[in-house]
Amino acid sequence: MTAEAPAFADAAPDEAALEAGRLLFAGDCTFFFGAQQLAQLPPPAGPEIAFAGRSNVGKSSLLNALTGRKALARVSQEPGRTRQLNFFNLADRLTLVDMPGYGYARASKDIKADWQGMMFDYLRGRPTLRRVMLLLDARIEVKQADHDVMALLDRAAVTFQIVLTKTDGLKPAALARKIQEAGRLARSHAAAYPRILSTSSETGEGIAALRADLATLAEAART
Repeated sequence: MTAEAPAFADAAPDEAALEAGRLLFAGDCTFFFGAQQLAQLPPPAGPEIAFAGRSNVGKSSLLNALTGRKALARVSQEPGRTRQLNFFNLADRLTLVDMPGYGYARASKDIKADWQGMMFDYLRGRPTLRRVMLLLDARIEVKQADHDVMALLDRAAVTFQIVLTKTDGLKPAALARKIQEAGRLARSHAAAYPRILSTSSETGEGIAALRADLATLAEAART
């Protein structure tokens, strides 16, 4: 790590937070709704956390790793397959929302437009949405589509947190540089939460810390 300002704005989760995360995700998690149009959204109930990222960023794999379920979110070899908002009930305490992937070159114009239409309206108008976990592939450079979505989240005034995925593909020094890069990127966006999380669905790295962050958000919504 360099001597510049750290990418982390606060300390890593303590043992109590890690245990709270473990207990939350030990609960049942089930799919309960899919919406292809804004009018189809389920009524707002408890706190929601949305997961967003480029197609093939590993979003489905991360959701499966978080919940400990191999097929909660369908992992496809065809990028851009998720074309609706999928809602999952986690232990009646938190709703996880799987958003359509963006930036897939072969996706139809209508699907690409979702992020300027329905997705933006969902982000801006959902009162129960607490945070968007924005997934970035740690192995590759940040794409223009990622920058575009971060700007959209700024405009929607929705807090987002950068989560690096597939970090098992990097050596420690390269990962440290990537975390610093993500930290600088977060600091350049008004809506970004400054703490960066690095994860691997293959090795389990960072999964406990991400669970702890989500448990903290679920608990804050109850108080």
